[in-house]
Amino acid sequence: MASRIVQFGTFQADLDSGELYRDGIKLKLGGQPFQLLEHLLSRPGEVVTREELRAAVWQSDTFVDFDHGLNTAINKIREALGDPAANPRFVETVPRRGYRFIAPFDRAAPVTTDGPTEVENPPRQPIHHPRRLAIAAGVGAPAYCGHATG
Repeated sequence: MASRIVQFGTFQADLDSGELYRDGIKLKLGGQPFQLLEHLLSRPGEVVTREELRAAVWQSDTFVDFDHGLNTAINKIREALGDPAANPRFVETVPRRGYRFIAPFDRAAPVTTDGPTEVENPPRQPIHHPRRLAIAAGVGAPAYCGHATG
């Protein structure tokens, strides 16, 4: 079974598992916010109207304050991406129309999770932040500067 991975900036979205990662660390973004992000990623550079997002994510028999729900979900996406509405790098608001995914991204080759993996398509490994690894290994830890007493 292959996973569909989309990479943008330091983020990876696994469209099959519904998981978002930054530098290999799983972020908390699920449910409707992830579904909205996936829908925006499916149409990069295009304005996706509020009505299209409602139809894609909220069922027709669901009775909610759609505007509030959509705004809350978009804010959760922005929070996870560290993407301010005033100066967006990923999700742009198109006033009174909808939203547009504006960052360039790559659709990674499918990652196989069953059976043998071909050499040209190895499984993706989590990206580790070098500073975190250095700290975990004790590099940069303060040295003991006391005098030994005997």
